[in-house]
Amino acid sequence: MPSSELPALEVCRCLAAPPGKVWALVSDITRVGDWGGECVHAEWNDGADGPGVGARFRGHQVGQGREWTSVSVVIEAQPGVSFAWAVGDPQFASATWRYQLASDGLGGTILRYRAVMGPGPSGLNDAIAKAPEREDSIIADRLNEHARNMTATLEAIKQAAEQG
Repeated sequence: MPSSELPALEVCRCLAAPPGKVWALVSDITRVGDWGGECVHAEWNDGADGPGVGARFRGHQVGQGREWTSVSVVIEAQPGVSFAWAVGDPQFASATWRYQLASDGLGGTILRYRAVMGPGPSGLNDAIAKAPEREDSIIADRLNEHARNMTATLEAIKQAAEQG
């Protein structure tokens, strides 16, 4: 899949907790380190102190043999329904991440976690530029890595949401 096609993936879990409780967890970016995966710490920027559309936060990532930071902008913050952010410029994001929540009709939540890479540049573009003949495998490897991290994240959120 060429990077021009905006590679994406989604993972999903059912949680025995109501959507409001789950949303409070996924929208609290200061807890990202509790969930595992690539982003190990995040903090609100520019005076923001919570998940509102337009709020900015800095994430600290570790993976692929390196460490880096990114600035993201909240693009959706609908309590109990969705929380999403764009990495970098929302109009030309290097990636867009989204939690989508729905009631399961039994008091629990169906939680979907989606990532879309691009259309803006990222480290993925740098790797492809160095080995354009490997574009498909570079993208597949990154999607697999995201799938592992996203699955671990949802498992940790599930455990936190179902406690108490």
